[in-house]
Amino acid sequence: MASSLAYFLFSFLLLFIPASYGKTSFRPDALVIPVSKDASTLQYLTTINQRTPLVPVKLVQNYVSSSYRPARCRSAQCSLARANGCGDCFSAPRPGCNNNTCGVLPDNTVTRTATSGELAEDVVSVQSTDGSNPGRVVSVSKFLFSCAPTFLLEGLASSAMGIAGLGRTRIAFPSQFASAFSFHRKFATCFSSSTTANGVVFFGDGPYRLLPNIDASQSLIYTPLYINPVSTASAYTQGESSAEYFIRVKSIRINEKAISLNTSLLSIDSEGVGGTKISTVNPYTVMETSIYKAFTKAFISAAAAINITRVAAVAPFNVCFSSKNVYSTRVGPSVPSIDLVLQNESVFWRIFGANSMVYVSDDVLCLGFVDGGANPRTSIVIGGYQLEDNLLQFDLATSRLGFSSSLLFRRTTCANFNFTSNP
Repeated sequence: MASSLAYFLFSFLLLFIPASYGKTSFRPDALVIPVSKDASTLQYLTTINQRTPLVPVKLVQNYVSSSYRPARCRSAQCSLARANGCGDCFSAPRPGCNNNTCGVLPDNTVTRTATSGELAEDVVSVQSTDGSNPGRVVSVSKFLFSCAPTFLLEGLASSAMGIAGLGRTRIAFPSQFASAFSFHRKFATCFSSSTTANGVVFFGDGPYRLLPNIDASQSLIYTPLYINPVSTASAYTQGESSAEYFIRVKSIRINEKAISLNTSLLSIDSEGVGGTKISTVNPYTVMETSIYKAFTKAFISAAAAINITRVAAVAPFNVCFSSKNVYSTRVGPSVPSIDLVLQNESVFWRIFGANSMVYVSDDVLCLGFVDGGANPRTSIVIGGYQLEDNLLQFDLATSRLGFSSSLLFRRTTCANFNFTSNP
């Protein structure tokens, strides 16, 4: 049996690594996990079932499991994890401290802290799905992950026990489940904008049905995913590419009018600097200073043209407005639209008021984008708030991103997956 553990989700950190086939004759076409939003940190959390036997997590002081096994040096598990180091532990054996085991470098991307950790395996269970409801629980009997010191949890939501990585390598969550159950190397995220209603992540292909019987996968627009040739992790080996997800934004439009930008910042150079990535480590989209200034100037001008009045800034935002003359629509506050233009002028990710504006009080709402400074590693980081109530499908096999734009247009939200289990 297994205990339920809460994990900070979607940092694209490689803490959990695939190793074996499912411990069941049933082969699901897809898996599903719920995702909640922590009100304090704005981080996205999920719960998975792990370990043997069942233990109430709030009472667990140490990792106790009869099915825990460290990965031995020079084993197939170590090769899969690209863990070349081999070490011993000079105290009584316990999870995280065993002789003749290979080590990895778990990374907390919130605090930008990395340390050494023991590669190990244990049982993990998750629910299958037909795309409409959760189904049978399936298990991966030898799920590889990093057992790291507890200080690596600093900066995470108080209930988090670890970080669930969704990186684009073959040693992360999506590839683990695809390998274990022989389905497509795809996963889809749908984050709820509510801190009281769960969103959902699917592993495998669609359909991805939300109430009232809307297959959100039918709304997807596609753009290529790009590989940054230089790792963006806190610690990495030379020559290692980034495991994060980059797209190519060619221009930005406000109310369908292009803004003037230094377009060289929108490409990734040979040192891995520049470009646009997707990461829920950031609660709001972050832009390099010159991009941010041009973007906010154009937005302020377009807002003024429809009689929306700017007011004093409210941290962490620099651009805020009076809610007077801002009306509610199906897709949020009636403010200028934002387009991230992709491979050509006809392919763009439109951001409406529900994903661009943050109400900080009844009278004030702010543009939910922040200044990332003059020399950031990545020029644009699309953060969690801009992803909420949008379906994103990451296809690792074809290196392609599918995005829906706001599901509010289809009269549904990411909180509308029916988590009532089918028998």
